[in-house]
Amino acid sequence: MPSTIIRRFDYHPERRELDVLFTTGRRYLYCEVPAEAAVAFRAAFSKGRHFNAHIRGRYPYRECTADDEAA
Repeated sequence: MPSTIIRRFDYHPERRELDVLFTTGRRYLYCEVPAEAAVAFRAAFSKGRHFNAHIRGRYPYRECTADDEAA
């Protein structure tokens, strides 16, 4: 099911980072995310609902900026 809040996401297991791009165009990097959490997120029927219930507020994060894109 397409999400109304999440455009795409990628998980980097070697760094335990979840890279989330929202439909607003804002991108956030969530750190210390275990592989099991990323697998559950990928499998979730509703990505937005799962994100809000199981990821938001549970892991440290930072917003990515244009400077991050250039690096």
